[in-house]
Amino acid sequence: MARIAAVRSALPPHIHTQREITATIGPMITEDRATRALLDRLHSSSSVATRHLVMPIERYADPRTFTQSNDMFIELAADLAQRSLQDALDAAGVRPDEVDYIMFTSVTGISAPSIDGLLVARMGLRSDVKRVPMYGLGCVAGASGLARVDDYLVGHPDAVAVLVAVELCSLTFQRDDASVANLVASGLFGDGAAAVVMVGANRAERMAVTGPDIVGTRSELYPETEDVIGFNASDTGFRIVLTARVGEIVAEHFGGTMSAFLADNGCSTGDIQRWVAHPGGPKVLEAFSDSLRLPAGALDISWRSLAAVGNLSSVSVLHILAESIADGEHPAGENTVLFALGPGISAELVLMRWPE
Repeated sequence: MARIAAVRSALPPHIHTQREITATIGPMITEDRATRALLDRLHSSSSVATRHLVMPIERYADPRTFTQSNDMFIELAADLAQRSLQDALDAAGVRPDEVDYIMFTSVTGISAPSIDGLLVARMGLRSDVKRVPMYGLGCVAGASGLARVDDYLVGHPDAVAVLVAVELCSLTFQRDDASVANLVASGLFGDGAAAVVMVGANRAERMAVTGPDIVGTRSELYPETEDVIGFNASDTGFRIVLTARVGEIVAEHFGGTMSAFLADNGCSTGDIQRWVAHPGGPKVLEAFSDSLRLPAGALDISWRSLAAVGNLSSVSVLHILAESIADGEHPAGENTVLFALGPGISAELVLMRWPE
């Protein structure tokens, strides 16, 4: 069993209202009036009020090749990753050279050496730190990363491990693409990073860490859903794959997945005090709530995150988790379930419990 020692997020400095972003990128996508009207409607109904962008908004008008966008990703992602990880280590009272294992995830850029490798020299991590870069899981990767780091710490109870997620979704923006998927995505996704410091059970006892324990995880891959969410590579970068079937898949499968997961861990939805749901968009959040039959307000923290920063892909659930942990007192035995969906469609569920 692993315990969370600290979670911190880092957002880029360029913050804009949804209205500003829509007005700026609309002409880059199309001059067709009907399509622009559709863009405006989709952005207005996204429940997103503001987003953080990794570049000044006027720079998105500059045409870029895939290579140029990816070079920017490597530089800017490393900076945000370092910021979030250093903040998390400071909050946990852990030195960089005490980290035994680092998992890194992103789906909005590629790098070899991976970003985690770049952090070793920049932050003073040990040269023998175990590194696991993880790619391709998309929005589910923040939840999956928690689960996989927990897997490691179960077998290494004296170790310190960290998860770092960075998503620069704005660098995947596609000019001259009037597909509905691009219109929706251009009004939904934002940029950010997050880092989680976790410790094994023995280390948690020695450090007197007071964060929640991870007491159960579950992975689920739904059949015949490969074309529902994802990215396709092109000459200009990653082109979003995003269909309306996401809500249908949630309605059909997710309630059963969650019920089985909770039952395996000796509880039910009524035993969960806090829910950390990936804010995939308003229809996805509504589908989550309906499929789980949650009371009004149960997903408010995810709705607030969607409004404030948009969908940060893998970073979102970690950003929300940081807010949830910081939000008031947590009595012993309080249960939190964190969950997300990603390409596949894959689901990841994590049950956390606050210790005595």
